[in-house]
Amino acid sequence: MIPRRRLLRTAALGVGAIAATGAGITWQLSGPRTLGATIRSAARLPEPFILPGAVPSTLAPERVDAAGDHYRIVQRRAVREILPGYRTEIWGYNGEFPGPTIRARSGRPALVTHRNELAVPTVAHLHGGHTPAESDGYPTDYVHPSQERLYTYPHQQAAATLWYHDHRMDFSGPSVWRGLAGFHLIGDEEEDGLGLPSGERDLPLLLCDRAFDAAGQLVYPAVDPTAQHSPGVTGDYMQGVQGDVVLVNGVPWPRYDVASVRYRLRWLNGSNARVYRLRFDGPHRTAPGFVQIGSDGGLLDAPQHLDALDMAPGERVDTIVDLTGYRPGDEVTVVNDLGEGRTVEVLRLRVTRTEPDTSRIPDHLARIERFDPKSAVRRRDLHFHMGEMPQMTGMSGDSEAKGWLIDDRPFDPDRTDLTVRLGEWEIWRLTANFNHPVHVHLNPFQVLSRNGREPLPSDRGWKDTVHLPAGQALELAIRFTGYTGRFMLHCHNLEHEDMAMMANLAVTQ
Repeated sequence: MIPRRRLLRTAALGVGAIAATGAGITWQLSGPRTLGATIRSAARLPEPFILPGAVPSTLAPERVDAAGDHYRIVQRRAVREILPGYRTEIWGYNGEFPGPTIRARSGRPALVTHRNELAVPTVAHLHGGHTPAESDGYPTDYVHPSQERLYTYPHQQAAATLWYHDHRMDFSGPSVWRGLAGFHLIGDEEEDGLGLPSGERDLPLLLCDRAFDAAGQLVYPAVDPTAQHSPGVTGDYMQGVQGDVVLVNGVPWPRYDVASVRYRLRWLNGSNARVYRLRFDGPHRTAPGFVQIGSDGGLLDAPQHLDALDMAPGERVDTIVDLTGYRPGDEVTVVNDLGEGRTVEVLRLRVTRTEPDTSRIPDHLARIERFDPKSAVRRRDLHFHMGEMPQMTGMSGDSEAKGWLIDDRPFDPDRTDLTVRLGEWEIWRLTANFNHPVHVHLNPFQVLSRNGREPLPSDRGWKDTVHLPAGQALELAIRFTGYTGRFMLHCHNLEHEDMAMMANLAVTQ
C-alpha cells in the first residue's frame, strides 16, 4: 500500500488539472443533478426493451445454527454477457453482477464470510446496516488477496432494503463499477402482516450506468487501470464517472413481462455518480404512478403517491406499482427525466397475462419515532466542498491543488473528525458548493428541513443517504445507538469519496 500523503498528492493534482483546463466542466449550482463526465461506448448497443429483465439470485446459507445464518461469498473475476454478442469481464460477488441477494430476518444474525480471489484488496460494507464497527467495512479494514474475513450482522433493525458493496479506501469507484454490489434485504413480522406483494412480485432493481469499449469490456477512466497503486480518475471525471448504458440488474434497458397485478419494486441507485428522476410513461393508457412505501431505513408510516422518484447514488426507494386493470399487450416504460440520449430510457413493463391478486396497499405501514427538537443536545455544521488541499500547501508546485473536502479537510484515517455519544440526538446542518449524496454509517436519520423549508416528499422516513444540492442547507436529526467505535460519514459520489471526501465518526459511551 502506498503512503496516504502520496495518495492525497495524486488526488489533488488530478483535481487541480481539471480546474486548470476547464475542459468539459459544468458546475451545477442548483437542482437535483450530480454531474460528472460521461464515457461514450464504442461497442454495439442493443435496442431498448428487447432483452428480458433479470432478477438477482438469492444466496442460501451454508448452514444454520444457534449463532445465526452462515453465508459465504467469493469475490472473483468472471466473464458475463452483458451486451449481446460480447463477453465482458467483471469483478463479482460469487462471480455475479449484481451479487447474490441475501434475504435476512430482523433479529436473526447473518455471519457472512467474504473471500477475496481478486488481485487487489477489498472491503465489504453493508450499506444501511446497523452493524458493529469491526464488521462495518471501514475503508482500511482490508481483505487482501487470497484472504477472507467474517462479517457479523446482528440485524437489530426493522425490515429494510439494504445493499452491500466494496468500500476500499481510494478505490471504491472502480471496484463498484466493475460489479462489486448486491442486495441485502431484511424482513420482519410487521412487514409480513401488511399484505404487500411478495414472492416473484417483490422485485429488487439495481440501477447503474456503465460504458463499454469496442471489445465489450467495461471502460473506467482510472489513473491506474490495475487499481493497485495510484488512485483517482483522469481529466473531467473527477466530478464523477457516468456511462451511456443504463443497466437494471446487469441488463441494458430490459423488458419485464408481468401480470396485471401489483408489484413491489425496490429501487436502488447503484451508480457511481448519476442521479435519476424516474417516471412512468404509458403509451396505451394513463401510466401508473409510484406508491412509495419505504425509504433507505425501512417502511414509511403511511404510503405516499409520487409522480416521479429522485434518486442519488446510494439511495433506495421502496415502491408499489399497481397494474390491476391493465390488459395483455399494455406496456408502461420507466424513463429518466434527468438523462440525455439513451440514458433517458430505463426499463419497460409489458403486461402479458392476467392473474388473481390478493395483495394490498395498507393505509398504515410502520410506526416511526418522531424527533422532538428539544431533545437535541448539540448542533453541528458540516460543509462539503471543493477546495485547496491543506496538506499540499508549501509543497513545490502543489499550492494550487484542489480536492473534495469536508470542513476544509481531506480524509485522514488517523484523525477523528466527529465524536458523538450513544443515545444522544443531534441536529446536523449540511451545506455544499457542489452536489453530493451524503451517507452516514451505523444509524439512519430524519430530514428536518431544506433551506429552512419543509423537506421534500422524497426525504420522508428514515434515511441513511440524502442528496445535498449545491447552494442548499439541509438539516437532519440523528442519534447513534447500539455500538461504539469508528464509523464513517462521506459523499456517496464514489469519485468524490475516493478523492478524500470522507470523515471519521467516533461513537462513544
